[in-house]
Amino acid sequence: MAVESWTVPTPVKDLAALVDEPPSRFVQREEHRPGSLMLAADMPDPLPIVDLNKLSTADEAAKLRSALQTWGLFLATNHGIDASLMEDLMEASREFFHQPLQERQKYSNLREGTRFQLEGYGSDPVVAQDHILDWNDRLQLKVEPEDERSLAQWPKYPESFRDLLHEYASKTKSMRDRILRAMAKILELDEEEFIKQLGASPQAYARFNYYPPCPRPELVLGIKAHSDGPVLTVLLVDREVGGLQVQRENTWFNVPFVPHTLVINLGDSLEIMSNGIFKSPVHRVVTNAEKERISLAMLYAVERDNVLQPAAGLLDEKRPARYRRITEADFLEGVKEHFSKGIRMIETLKI
Repeated sequence: MAVESWTVPTPVKDLAALVDEPPSRFVQREEHRPGSLMLAADMPDPLPIVDLNKLSTADEAAKLRSALQTWGLFLATNHGIDASLMEDLMEASREFFHQPLQERQKYSNLREGTRFQLEGYGSDPVVAQDHILDWNDRLQLKVEPEDERSLAQWPKYPESFRDLLHEYASKTKSMRDRILRAMAKILELDEEEFIKQLGASPQAYARFNYYPPCPRPELVLGIKAHSDGPVLTVLLVDREVGGLQVQRENTWFNVPFVPHTLVINLGDSLEIMSNGIFKSPVHRVVTNAEKERISLAMLYAVERDNVLQPAAGLLDEKRPARYRRITEADFLEGVKEHFSKGIRMIETLKI
């Protein structure tokens, strides 16, 4: 069967060098364009900066709780990852995206040029001819369980890439557990509650995002509005170029860059596990006409065969479950299906 041309878009990095206007496939419907909702100049209250070394104190725990109930994300400091490691990994990822197309395509996420797989270089799956595309390329790699890594998909250039990602992933995994324990304690659960719900072989992916300059940034989105499906996202953002925005009360706010911090973003899975006490934020990425932007999201999920459900310790006659039970595999499949339509899968599970 012939491959429809619309199913395999040209990498955005290479497309951006050729066009003066974004092709129609990238132009958002008017109501979804970056200027469609008011963008506030200042946040109503500063995005919390949480010191991970002080999570056992009442003040820092209260700050974390407030962040998760209002914004659904926070900035983490004293996270145990050297600034030099973060900078080196970002520079290595930039070197990968700057390679010629033929080198990047050695790690393509398409098999035989047509069959999409989650890992590799390219774009997200294109599900329909009228599917509006995001202005980004990505490299997605499985990092957990470690014995399931497909190292053939891990770039060999630059030579430092694999070692840097391995070291960074081991440190963010430890940070994930510290944060999940603190969240459980805030809810007066056993501190291992959320870690146990991850299962024996939880999944984790590293997603490197590359956003080239766009000639008409007011018409496109780097990534359309969505919430993350997994439990937790640890986000390393470009120190020079902003673009991440979070929605609150129908208004978009710029997420500030603070040197040496990481953005911690709650996912839909943990909103379910907390029975809606903690909120998974809707966010998006905008582009600009002048500079490229790079980010790295570490996406931590539950073991695929496990069932997502509210923690039993949060339920009683006065606090019924607010979400239906669903396996992680079915949930993440639904997230992918609904994402292209601009619908949050978690909304379909509410009771």
